[in-house]
Formats: sequence, C-alpha cells, structure tokens
Amino acid sequence: MRASSVLALAATLPSTFAAYKGFNYGSTGRDQAAFEGEFNSAKNLAGSSYTSARLYTMIQDGTTNTPISAIPAAISTGTSLLLGLWASAGDAIFQNELAALNAAIAQYGTAFTDLIAGISVGSEDVYRITPIGVANNAGVGVGPDVLVNYIGQVRSAISGTSASDKLVGHVDTYNVWTNSSQDALIAACDFLGVDAYPYYETTKANSIENANATFWDDYELTVAASQGKPVWITETGWPVSGPSSNQAVASIDNAKTYYDDVACHAFATGVNTWWYILQDTGAEPSFGLVGAGTPPPTTPLYDLSC
Repeated sequence: MRASSVLALAATLPSTFAAYKGFNYGSTGRDQAAFEGEFNSAKNLAGSSYTSARLYTMIQDGTTNTPISAIPAAISTGTSLLLGLWASAGDAIFQNELAALNAAIAQYGTAFTDLIAGISVGSEDVYRITPIGVANNAGVGVGPDVLVNYIGQVRSAISGTSASDKLVGHVDTYNVWTNSSQDALIAACDFLGVDAYPYYETTKANSIENANATFWDDYELTVAASQGKPVWITETGWPVSGPSSNQAVASIDNAKTYYDDVACHAFATGVNTWWYILQDTGAEPSFGLVGAGTPPPTTPLYDLSC
C-alpha cells in the first residue's frame, strides 16, 4: 500500500475511529507487577503512547489454566487487550486455554471484557506447517480445519457472557492468508491478524529502501483475500541490532526509517496495530524499541513521533 493509498483509506474512516495501538508481549516469567511495569512504560514512552497489548496465551506461566496476570495488570493500567489462545499444542491444552478465558470473565467481569480488542485463536499456526515454516524450523502448527473448530469453541464459550460481542479471529503470516486453501478459515474469522516482516523476506529485494513497499504490498494482498473482513497488523518491526538478512541490515537508523514508513502510516489511517516489540533484551536479532531495564525505560532508542 503506497502512501497515496494509505491516505485514501484514511479519508474513508469515520472521524471518531480510534485504532488500537500496542505491542506484543510474551508470558514467560511475568507476574502482574512485571506486566504492569511493561504496560506503564509503553503508555509513557517519549514521543508516542501505546495503550494496547497483544497476548499469545490466556494461561499464566507455570500454571495449568489460571488466567494470565496480564489481565489484572491491564485493568489497573487501562490497557486494552488483543487476547490470544495458543492453538498448536493439542486439544487438551486448548481446553485449558478456554478454561482460563472463562475463569477470567467470571473473575473480572466487565472490568476485563470492556478492555478486549479482540480474541485471536492461534498465532501463525498454519505458517508453521507450510514448506517455508518447516524449512525455518518454526515448530508445531495445525491446519485451518482445526482452527475453524477452535474458533467455534471460543464463540460457544463466550456466548451469553459480557464478552459475547467481541470479535474472534486468527493471526497468521500474509502468505498464508493469500493462499486460497485458507478460504474457510477466513470465512470463520471476524478479523484477520497479519504478521509481516520484510527483514525476513529473503527471497525478495529486502533492503530498507524496499521495506515500506514490501510491507504494504503484503498488507494489501491480505486485504484482497480477506473476504471483506478487517485486517489488523499484529506483528511487524525492524531490528535495531543483529545479523543482516539478505539485503536487510539491522540498525537503529533502519528501524527508525521502517517505523516512520510503516507504523506512522498505520497509525494515521486507523489500522489496529501491535508493534514488535517494546523490549527484547538479549534477543538476536533485537527488535526492542527500548533497551535494558526493569521496568523498561521510557526513552526509546529512536524518535517515535510521527
């Protein structure tokens, strides 16, 4: 999607529309205080405030089906949530995900459900079983038929609760969504979450000079395949450090360029966006907008103003 297309899209959006703007958050080793620290840092980032969080699981780390402590942290900090239920670990684990969702609704009521931006059933599950995912050792995945079934189970679980009107969808890579074999999965979704990283698209000319066009082409192709469903940006970013990936060079300057081209356009046009990532200290490559610190610092590595 070129800048002209982005601006044209913006003109069609209602003036009262407020897009969700947040980060992806892991679950390992985090308690409520850790989540609160991250959410508050995201809200108070110099240059741009992020007030939404995308989760990958409903289950608190180290438990069987206790609701994730990101929920009370979100309530205390006013952070909206794109919930995630892990869908690639088998039926028994998915039942634990549903149990945690149901328990959270019962425990926190509308203080929780009013914060729900949407519910994602799975994340990149189909990608992991594609030839590209297998070649990249992406891990265990499941096919679209399993996800359609799980989406139905989520809708049944929230029926009659204060979450009954929340959108239920799935997150996957753009090249999964554009494959016609996903038509039934798309039909089952209320929204599509798209993950796209030009940095990793090594079969293309993927220098930072091409990254803007590559990302928005990926997004537009997903929109074209979406059967009219809304398409949300659920993961993208550019690494501030790490190895080169074909023509893509990890650097703070390139991460800033990508942010200006992709994030700023997405925010300006009201596309729900969850950036990758606030902090990933020690990761290689590192996509973190801030450096080390607990809670994360509020001074980003590059200017976030648009």
